[in-house]
Amino acid sequence: MFRRLWNLIKGMLGMAVSAAEASNPEALLELEKENLRKQIAQYNQGLASHAALVERLISQVEREEKRERDLKAKATAHIKAGNHEPAARYALSLQEIRKELDDNRRQLEDAEKTYKELTKARDVTIQEAKRKIESLKFGIQDMKIQKATAELSEMATGMVSELGGSGETLDRLEGIVREQREKAAGRARVARDSVDMAEVKLKESEENALADLALADLASELGVTLDEKAPEVSESTVEPVAEEPESESEKAGM
Repeated sequence: MFRRLWNLIKGMLGMAVSAAEASNPEALLELEKENLRKQIAQYNQGLASHAALVERLISQVEREEKRERDLKAKATAHIKAGNHEPAARYALSLQEIRKELDDNRRQLEDAEKTYKELTKARDVTIQEAKRKIESLKFGIQDMKIQKATAELSEMATGMVSELGGSGETLDRLEGIVREQREKAAGRARVARDSVDMAEVKLKESEENALADLALADLASELGVTLDEKAPEVSESTVEPVAEEPESESEKAGM
């Protein structure tokens, strides 16, 4: 019973975590990047330990190579001097040091090879992780764009549906506006036709006559004579002046 309850709780927690991850993929990506940085730091620590082993082997090989040269020189000197006993001891030590040197050289070669392989594996892993991270970043951005596009499309679809449903109302409103406009135009025409233009013209002539009378009274009071407008003379009515013939004396003078 408790096991089933525990499995149910784990399932519910797993669903909650999955929902949280799906709702915020950027946070999950940042968490994975942080985990990757920690893993790289731990890997580099192990790689540094291996590099230290390589350096120790290099130093040990260098010391043994120097020891080999010294023993070889001493053994050679005793052999040339005829000292067989010390020469034999140096030769035995030289043989032992050469054996150790060969073993250490093989260990150094293997350690160097392993270090290069580990370094290459780290670099390849980091490059692959970077590629995946960049791909995920692009995927998240593209997901946001696609999601926004889908939301806009859904909004546009809803607007089109609503506009289509309100078409009948718009048509009815258009008919009402047209009817009211026609009624207003008809009322304006009736009012315009109801005006007595003869009476308007009579009032206008009366006002002009009163204005002329007032002007004449004012001119008489001021002692000013009102000039009537002179008739306009067109150029066609003006007769040309005939030129006088030249006299005989004028011709003689010429």
